[in-house]
Amino acid sequence: MSESLVVCDVAEDLVEKLRKFRFRKETNNAAIIMKIDKDKRLVVLDEELESSNFSFFNLRKTFIVYSYKYQHDDGRVSYPLCFIFSSPVGCKPEQQMMYAGSKNKLVQTAELTKVFEIRNTEDLTEEWLREKLGFFH
Repeated sequence: MSESLVVCDVAEDLVEKLRKFRFRKETNNAAIIMKIDKDKRLVVLDEELESSNFSFFNLRKTFIVYSYKYQHDDGRVSYPLCFIFSSPVGCKPEQQMMYAGSKNKLVQTAELTKVFEIRNTEDLTEEWLREKLGFFH
């Protein structure tokens, strides 16, 4: 008997935090890291990071919304909001299915358009992100 795909809702306070994050005025890189509370079956806030206290290594989590200062070749600067998803490594299949099943719900709820999936989180570098964003600009 196969398990059905579980889609978790997004916590209301997280929805509000993501909305405010989208319209933030700061010009530094920042991230909202999320996780699934499997007992409540909710996507919840794990941590918030500002550029002064994180590196790409800190972003090697499962659900990340990242505001990135992107310098274009012509000198323009934009601040794309990126959603980065990686399948959790070393966890039970049930938990992996919860993350995979909840990804689209989170993307829709947060109204994200720049959605990237990465299999090996060690590949998550600034160069990787710039390459992915190059397709949008």
